[in-house]
Amino acid sequence: MNVIKYSTLTAAALLLAPGLAQAEISGDAVKIGYLADMSGTYRDLAGPGGLEALNMAIEDFGGEVNGAPIEVLSADDRNSADVGANTVRGWIDQDDVDLVAGMVASSVTIAVTNILEQQDKLGIVSGSAASSITNEHCTPNHIHWVYDTYPMANGTAKAIVDEGGDTWFLLTADYAFGHALESDVETVVKENGGEIVGKVRHPFPTSDFSSYILQAQGSGAKIVGLANAGSDTVNALTTASQFGLVQSGQTLAGLLIFLNDVQALGLDVTQGLQLTTGWYWDMDDESREWANRYYERTQRMPTMVQAGIYSSTLHYLNAVAETGSDDAATVREQMAATPVNDMFADDGRIREDGRMVHDMYLVEVKSPSESEGEWDLYEILRTIPAEEAFRPLSESQCSLVKG
Repeated sequence: MNVIKYSTLTAAALLLAPGLAQAEISGDAVKIGYLADMSGTYRDLAGPGGLEALNMAIEDFGGEVNGAPIEVLSADDRNSADVGANTVRGWIDQDDVDLVAGMVASSVTIAVTNILEQQDKLGIVSGSAASSITNEHCTPNHIHWVYDTYPMANGTAKAIVDEGGDTWFLLTADYAFGHALESDVETVVKENGGEIVGKVRHPFPTSDFSSYILQAQGSGAKIVGLANAGSDTVNALTTASQFGLVQSGQTLAGLLIFLNDVQALGLDVTQGLQLTTGWYWDMDDESREWANRYYERTQRMPTMVQAGIYSSTLHYLNAVAETGSDDAATVREQMAATPVNDMFADDGRIREDGRMVHDMYLVEVKSPSESEGEWDLYEILRTIPAEEAFRPLSESQCSLVKG
C-alpha cells in the first residue's frame, strides 16, 4: 500500500471556504483511498493512470482543505472482492480513510460499498460498469460517476439494431458486470425488434477465445456483441480478427470499449466500430487542455474513467471545503446539491440513487486514413442526452428512490 501526503497550503484552498474550522474534519486530515486493478486486466483503463488523475485533482485544488492536509493511500485490489473488502476495512479501521475512490471490477465495488455503508464512509465509483451499483445495490454511501451498462447498451445496441443489426450473439464475461451488461443489451435489442439467437459466458479473465468465437460464427447472428472489458475485449477482438469473423459477414459490437483498447489494437482492427463513451479527450477546448496536461505526465491520453476520477475528486473536495466537514452524509448531500460543470461534464447531477447523470456519446472509430495522430481515434456521431442515457428513476429498484 502506498501513501501520499499533500501539505502545501495555498490561498486558493483557504478562500474556498473562509471561516470554516479545521477541527470539523476528522483526524485533522482528509484521507482518500484509491482502490483499483493496478496490474491486471483493467490496469490501463483506470490503474496507475487513475491514481495520477486523482493526484492532479488534489494538486489543482491546492493540496489542503481549509487547512487540513489531503492524504492519499492506494492499493491493488487484484480484481478480488475479498482483497478489496479487506483493504478497505483496514483503511477505515486503521487509517480513518474518508473516501474510497477508483473501484473497477463490479464484484469488488459491490463488496466495498457494503462495507462503506456499514462504516458510514463515502465511496465514488468511477471504473465499474454494472448498472446494479445504483439500482438493487445502491447505498446512501456511494456515488457512481462515469458510466454504467445501461447507457452502453442503449447507446450502442439501439443504434446498431436501428441500422438493421437485428440478430445478436452475446459473448459475456461471467461475473456481475458481464451479467448486467448482457441483461441490458438483451432488453434493448428485444424492445427495438431484434433477437438474441445465442450467447455464451466466458471465465474472467480469459486469454483463449477460440471456442467462443467459433460458437459466435456458427450462430449465424449478424451482430456479435462483446459484453466484456479490458484485456478480455482485446483478446476477443484479436481472435475474431484472426478467425476472419468480420470478413465472413458478421459485425462486432464493442459494448464496453475504452480508448486504450482501440489504441492498443490499432485502427486496422477497430475501424468502423461503434461504441458509447462518457467522455473523449478531443471533445472541446476544456477537455483537450486537461488531457494534454495529463499526457505530459503519463505519455498517454486519458480514458473516460481516468477523466472521471479527476472530476469526481475535485467535486468531492469542493463539497468538503464548502461544508467544512468530511462526514459522509453531509458531503454527499452537498455534492448532490451542486451541478457538475467541469472538463468532464456540463450540467451533470447526482440523483437520489447515487447515479451521476450526464450526457453520453455515440462514437465511431476512425479509419487509418481519417486519423491525424496516435490518439485521434473517435468521431462523435451524436450526443445522448443525460435523461435519455441513464436508467429512469421510474424503473429503479433502489431503496433510496421515493415512490
